[in-house]
Amino acid sequence: MKVIIALAALVAVALAAPQRDADAVVVRYDSDNIGVDGYNYAYDTSNGISAQENGQVINAGTDNEAIAARGQFTYTGPDGVQYSVSYTADENGFQPVGAHIPS
Repeated sequence: MKVIIALAALVAVALAAPQRDADAVVVRYDSDNIGVDGYNYAYDTSNGISAQENGQVINAGTDNEAIAARGQFTYTGPDGVQYSVSYTADENGFQPVGAHIPS
């Protein structure tokens, strides 16, 4: 259940990014594994957005059970610059890394 909630939240964030093309469509979607122990997905859209993520349950069956995810996404901003972000999301929070993100 937690995996589905995390996946839905991450897809919502990706879809909330401003689109330059209101008619953009998904041109590639891969999902190798979505189950109770983990998941893996990737997609590309016709307007240049791409993303991939994999995650797994850590500390299963304990009070510290959580989902640990790693991924990346790329998009072209309104300024025409291509932005890339890599991230981890786990019990320590969401930790993005990108050339445009202050450290």
